[in-house]
Amino acid sequence: MDIPDILTAVLILGGSALALTAAIGLLRFPDTLSRMHSATKPQVLGLLLVLAGAAVQLRGNADIGMIVLTGIFTLFTAPVIGQRVGQLAYRERNVREDLLTADAIRDAEHAD
Repeated sequence: MDIPDILTAVLILGGSALALTAAIGLLRFPDTLSRMHSATKPQVLGLLLVLAGAAVQLRGNADIGMIVLTGIFTLFTAPVIGQRVGQLAYRERNVREDLLTADAIRDAEHAD
């Protein structure tokens, strides 16, 4: 095996491990906000690592442009979706108050 193959394997395995931990977090975390965190942060990084591994393996191929676009699209959409899901869960009172260390939304509402 040469260096690009080893780098590809490390990136894809690392990304897959992060995606697996995100999936386990979705099943195990107790409330919507915790699940949202698990669904966005490790999942996005895992996907980016898998895409980087694919780009290393496909170096010089025309498909790398599509891989880059996929990564950019993920970076733009995942945080927005996570934030909107969090707002909806908070508005619907589908959060566990005992797990919150700070409640910036409630503090901002009471400051008005």
